Amino acid sequence: MAASEPAANHSWPHSSPPLSTRKLSSTKFRPGTGNPGVPNSGMSSTSKHAAPESINQIATIRIELRHTNPVIWRKVDVPTSVTLKVLHDIVQAVMGWFDYHLWEFTIDKRRYGPPMDDDWESTPRIEATKVRLRDILKPRKTNIDYLYDFGDSWEHRLTVTDIRQGKPAISYPRYIGGIGNAPPEDCGGIPGFYGTLDAIADPNHPNHADAKEWFDEYDPNVIDVLPIKSALSRIANQRNAAKVRLAKKSNQTG
Repeated sequence: MAASEPAANHSWPHSSPPLSTRKLSSTKFRPGTGNPGVPNSGMSSTSKHAAPESINQIATIRIELRHTNPVIWRKVDVPTSVTLKVLHDIVQAVMGWFDYHLWEFTIDKRRYGPPMDDDWESTPRIEATKVRLRDILKPRKTNIDYLYDFGDSWEHRLTVTDIRQGKPAISYPRYIGGIGNAPPEDCGGIPGFYGTLDAIADPNHPNHADAKEWFDEYDPNVIDVLPIKSALSRIANQRNAAKVRLAKKSNQTG
């Protein structure tokens, strides 16, 4: 059984909407040099070379699941060289989502996400694989909105701060901590989540049995840290392999 880390001792509210109709450092930050269509853009994913300083630069990101009480949050150190697609993968990993649904980032009214058929889009979306985190960062603090599952509408707020050089001995991204277990997938969004917790807490609730079966062994106060660290380790290994390839290529051309 995966190792678990108890969150802080918080009691969950029981005054929520009814059950869902579903069954239950030291280095100065340098902004980008400009890329057409992308604000403060630096080197894109199609660039042949990247400055080592940019590759080793990291930032601390606090990820909050909005409209939760107590607030469910995670904190992670992330390389600023990752694409927004990889940032999506990181959010999925630390929140415990399974990447079943559509998603998008919104930054300064610009939308970033996976490529989609133009017929589905009312507003143009920039492909997340073509933009790096450092391309959209502001010097002190950057707020990013992340929406996962357009049906359940899980709204996240990412706050990016403390841009600095990473430590060579540490692999990034790195999980720092958090509070609260993220809701189960497909539970009906915030109303369904709290409605189900209400039903579980009340033996006389008409949906009590269904709610207990639906959430099974789910504990809102426990974060399962092992799969989080395992997923981030895979991302870090992929990044480290890319750095080795880049170094070899740089040595060959130098």
